[in-house]
Amino acid sequence: MKNIQEVVLLKCVPSRVDKMGMIYLYTGLGGGKTTNALGLALRSIGHGHKVVIIQFLKWWTKTGEYKIRKKLAPYYEIYLFGRKGWQGLKNLDERDKKLAEKGLRFAKKVLKEKKPDLLVLDEINLAVHCKLLGVEDVIELLSNIPKKTDVVLTGRYAPKKLIDVSDFVNEVVDIKHTKKVPTKEGIQY
Repeated sequence: MKNIQEVVLLKCVPSRVDKMGMIYLYTGLGGGKTTNALGLALRSIGHGHKVVIIQFLKWWTKTGEYKIRKKLAPYYEIYLFGRKGWQGLKNLDERDKKLAEKGLRFAKKVLKEKKPDLLVLDEINLAVHCKLLGVEDVIELLSNIPKKTDVVLTGRYAPKKLIDVSDFVNEVVDIKHTKKVPTKEGIQY
């Protein structure tokens, strides 16, 4: 006999998948979660699909993914919802919470108005972990994604509830990271 969890999954997943796009989640302490999402974005753009990236807790406009926005328009849009100059999880305050909430509201608007083929919610897992966003609010957003839109969630410390609602979950593990790996333009940012 199947346990109750298997029965619930068998009943819920097929109907959700038929009605909505897929949810991909990248988490873990290793580097490369955003890079994975950007790779999916590049593939999608290559097929002429519309991609919108919303970055939580990020403000720096010198990253490659931000600098390329004009060259990839109209297929690619990126929006930053992080406090300028912010560094470190110990320095979060009410301003960060308001920016994260603004980013989530913007994501809802994007789904309704822009209807992208791919929506990347970069660092949303970390925003939930830091209590800048409620996990139930994020799940509400995910429960209303259109069938044609796939969503990518990135960030370390993904809560179990987000893992459970995702269709594809990948944990990025840092196997080796020497202390002398320099920050390099085009690789780390």
